[in-house]
Amino acid sequence: MEWIDSGYILGVRRHGESSVILEAMTRRHGRHLGLVRGGRSRSLQPVLQPGNEVQLTWRARIEGHLGNFAVEGLTLHAARFLSSRLALFAMTHVAALVRLLPERDPHPGLHEALGHVIEVLGDAAVAPALIARFELEILSDLGFGLDLAACAVTGSREELIYVSPKSGRAVSRDAGAAWHDRLLRLPAFLRGVEGMPEADDIADALRLTQYFLERDVFAPRGIAMPEGRRVLVESVAAQGKKG
Repeated sequence: MEWIDSGYILGVRRHGESSVILEAMTRRHGRHLGLVRGGRSRSLQPVLQPGNEVQLTWRARIEGHLGNFAVEGLTLHAARFLSSRLALFAMTHVAALVRLLPERDPHPGLHEALGHVIEVLGDAAVAPALIARFELEILSDLGFGLDLAACAVTGSREELIYVSPKSGRAVSRDAGAAWHDRLLRLPAFLRGVEGMPEADDIADALRLTQYFLERDVFAPRGIAMPEGRRVLVESVAAQGKKG
C-alpha cells in the first residue's frame, strides 16, 4: 500500500529512541498517523512541527497498519509561531478540534479551511474570527451543524441575529425579541456577510460555537474544552478593550 498526499502536521509523539509517530490532516486521506523513522533527528525536527505543511508518502504492507511516513517540508509555518503566544495556543486548539474527526475519514473542505487558519495564526485581528468559522465547520462535519440560513419561527432570511440554543437554528430579530435573553447572538460574519467583524462580534461568535461544542461534542465524550481556546478568548477580550 502506498499513497502521496499533502497535509498539515497536528502533532508528534516519541516512539523508541529515534522515531516519532506523526499525526497529520491530509487533503485526500483525512486525519492520518504514521511512523517517521529518524523523526527525532536534527534535520527532521524543524519540519515535524505542528502547523507545518508537508508532503507525505505513506507505505504499509496492508491498509489497516500504522505504516511509515516519508516527509518533505513544503511550507514551514511553525517558525512564525515561536514569537506569538496566541499562535502557539491557537494551533494546539485547532489541532485538538481536528482530532475529533474519525481517523482516515477524508474532509477536503476542512483541510482547506485549516490551511486558511494556519496562515493567519498570530494575527490577533484576523485569526479568532477564522477560528470561529472553523469551529462551525467542525460542528457540521461531526454531524452537529447549525442551520443559519432562515428563521426557525418565520422562515425569513432577513435580520437573523439570534440562534436558538435548543435547536441550533437562526432566529430573526422580530421573532426572537420576546426571548432575546434566552437566545445566543448570531454575528453577521458567521452568515457570510462581508466586512471585518468587531471584537464584540468575534466574542459572540466564540460564545456561540463554544456552547454547541461543549454540549454536543466535548461533554458527551467526557473531555474538557482545549486550554488553547481560553487564550484565544482572552486575546479577543484584550482586543475589545483596546477598541
